[in-house]
This record gives sequence, structure tokens and C-alpha cells, in this order.
Amino acid sequence: MKRSGLIVPVKRRARTEPYRQPFVECQGPNAVWCCDFKGWFRTGDGVRCDPFTLSDAYSRYLLRCQVVRRLDEASVWPILVAAFCEYGLPATIRSDNGSPFASTSLAGLSRLAVKLIRLGIIPERIAPAHPEQNGRHERMHRTLKEATATPPQANWRKQQQAFDAFRQEYNDERPDQALGQQTPSEHYQASPRVYPFCLPELEYPESFLLRQVHHRGYLRFGGFEIYLSLALGEQWIGLAQEDDDRYGLYLGPLRFIGLDSRRGQLIKQKFVSGPSSR
Repeated sequence: MKRSGLIVPVKRRARTEPYRQPFVECQGPNAVWCCDFKGWFRTGDGVRCDPFTLSDAYSRYLLRCQVVRRLDEASVWPILVAAFCEYGLPATIRSDNGSPFASTSLAGLSRLAVKLIRLGIIPERIAPAHPEQNGRHERMHRTLKEATATPPQANWRKQQQAFDAFRQEYNDERPDQALGQQTPSEHYQASPRVYPFCLPELEYPESFLLRQVHHRGYLRFGGFEIYLSLALGEQWIGLAQEDDDRYGLYLGPLRFIGLDSRRGQLIKQKFVSGPSSR
């Protein structure tokens, strides 16, 4: 059938490696922030509108709701930095597996995820096709759509104004049944962890070997040149010896892969927390 042209080959899409760690519990403000792109729609002038949203999972406080031009790191990172400057740093940020939060490289790491790790923030990712794992944020999206985009506003400027008004009402005026009929602002307080304005270098135990990844994503070790990921370009990683020929590769506290130093081959294992001092 292939020779006769009756079967059209389907190109398999590269999939993001699953996130295997248990989720952090939302036991207080800033333990977990949730982020996502609300489903896009067109404003009254026919222009596509993609809102990026960021909320605190514990208090449901809506930290950001902002229209972005592109669904990429260049658009999302400044919004995150503005939130960090205003509210401090969370312990964890939970997202889906899409860009720019994740990639198809090792452990699903993206450049954005690497920046978060350098800030001491763990990037969590929900399982594919399981939005209920980010259910509080998804429920807010439904309310957001009903209040601001049914129907959509005339243009981007009007739509952003509607988002800003909704955010103020949602945080300060709208009681939430899950919060005992109190508002998110009554349950939220800023994080004591201050944004440092300069990404700190990652710290490792003294027993680790340190290597800097080439800007093209290669690691030179033991006479081998081993490709890791472009997302890790120019980052310092730690290598912890686990037996005679085997090392665990760490980005800060996260062990993202194993290495057979005798063969110069990577050994995929689950993405786990390790003994880093950070």
C-alpha cells in the first residue's frame, strides 16, 4: 500500500517529557503560582487576542491578566518579572506543557524554566490533557471569559481595560465560596522573597563537578562532546558521581538526566529533586 501511494506518512510530533515529581501543596500564599494562556479569541475589530494569566493558587488572587502579542518567552518573561517585583518570588510556578513554559528537550526544560530555576522557583507542569490539575486557574478563566469577553471588546485597548477592571473586582470585591465568602485579597500577602534583578548563579555541593554547557547545548566531559539542550546553553550544571562510570546531571536542585561517562551516553531517568544545597 505504501508503494502504491495509498498510505500518507504521518510525521510524529516530538512530545514534552512528562513531569514526574509530586505537586507542591498549596498551604499558603506564594507556595504555588499558576499561569496559562486563556484560549484566544478575536476582538471586535477582528484582531486575535491572547491573554496571559497568572494567579496564586492558595488565595486565588489574580496577579496578572495581560494581552500578549506572541505566545513566547519574550512576551511572558517581562510580565513575570513585573509580578516578581510587585509580589516577590513564589516557591513554584505551575503551567501546562506548551511553549514557552516547557520544551521537547531534556526533562521538558525551556529557557524560561531555566530562568525560574535560577531564581529558586520550581517549574511544575501538569499532565497533558489534564487541565483539572490546574483547576483553580481554569475556573478563573471561565469567570474571566463570562465577565470580559462575552462578547469581546472593540479592540485590544478596550479589552485590556476590561481585564484590568475584572482583576480589581475579582481580587477585592467578588467573594469566593471556596474562601468562605471572602475575597482573594483577604487571603493573599506578598512573598518575603525579593526579586534580585539579576539571575543568581546556581549553587552546588562541594562534592559536585561543575561544567558550563556550550552555548550550542553541548557538554564536554571525559573526552566526549555530549548534546544536552539549547535551553541549557551557557548554564553551569553539576555532576554528582553515583558509581564508577555513572553521574547524575543537575541544574540547581533538579537531577534532569544520568550520564554514562565511559560511553559518553545519556541515561534518561525521572526528573527528581536532588541533594543540591540551594
